Amino acid sequence: MTPMAPMNTVAAVMQLLVAAAFVSIPVVRHRFGPAAKAAAVAELRRQDVRPEVLEENKLRFDAGGHETAAPVTVAAVMAATAALNFAGADLAQLLTWIFSSLVLLMNAVIVYSNLTAVKSVEAAFRRKGDPELARVEVAPFLKAAEGAFPGWVRAQTYLRNTLVFGGSAVALAAVTLI
Repeated sequence: MTPMAPMNTVAAVMQLLVAAAFVSIPVVRHRFGPAAKAAAVAELRRQDVRPEVLEENKLRFDAGGHETAAPVTVAAVMAATAALNFAGADLAQLLTWIFSSLVLLMNAVIVYSNLTAVKSVEAAFRRKGDPELARVEVAPFLKAAEGAFPGWVRAQTYLRNTLVFGGSAVALAAVTLI
């Protein structure tokens, strides 16, 4: 181990912020997912689509399954890398380069997915092969689910993305300057 440099501390703090940002995803979904599902079910009924189609196709709005596992895993990896940076471990710089770069790329994919959600969900519904699911008007369906989240969640999403992109970039810059 080398003595901890100030840049290691900067990288570690940024990585902890990124970890917190990722943990916020399942927390918000856990808290407001049931309301989003209820709104989506109401929209399906309005469209004269059986709400059971969601369960039959394993479509969820809560924080179960990969909706929790993926962001919590990212948070754990970033926290572990932060701990190595705080400790001044020689491996910290390499792991920061690997994991912060991956997080930047993953978050870009997440943002793209959110921006193209209607088309992506329409395509996913068609791939499922369920004729009833294929009848869903996706735009109002997604709008109903999104509308069940409090208004501050949109601001939290922007803040989360800013923290992830900015924090990862600063962590990468910090370990470059070590």
